[in-house]
Amino acid sequence: MARLLFVLGIVAVTFMIYSIVDAALRPVRFIRGLPKWAWLLIIIVIPLIGGVLWFVIGRGREQNTPVHRTLGPDDDPDFLGKLGHTTPRDPAAEARTDEQIRDLEKRLAEQAGDNPSDDPTSGRRGKPGPA
Repeated sequence: MARLLFVLGIVAVTFMIYSIVDAALRPVRFIRGLPKWAWLLIIIVIPLIGGVLWFVIGRGREQNTPVHRTLGPDDDPDFLGKLGHTTPRDPAAEARTDEQIRDLEKRLAEQAGDNPSDDPTSGRRGKPGPA
C-alpha cells in the first residue's frame, strides 16, 4: 500500500509540473477563460484539480489556423482541367519523328556491327549466336 501511495504521489507531482510548464509556455492567444497568471495560480494552489481544469477549460487548441497541404498532380483540379485542353496532333510531324527514330536505330545497329536488315523491334538477330 505504501508503494502505491508513493507511485501515485510521483504521478501527481509530475502532472502538476507538466501542467505548470504547459501553462507557462503556452502563447497567450491559445489560453481561454482566464489570464495566464490566474491559470498558473490555480494549478499551484489546487494541484490536481487545477491541472485538470487547465487541460479541460484553459488550454486552447492550436489547430485553429488553416492547414495548407500540397496536392499531387492527380488530385489538383487545375492540373486535371488542363489535361483536357491539349493541342491536336500533327500526323506529318509524327511521321517525321517515326522516320528519325528508324534512321537512328539503323545507324546504331550498324555501329554495333549487327546486320542492318535485322528488325530491331522483334528482338531477333540475323545470325544465330553461339549456344
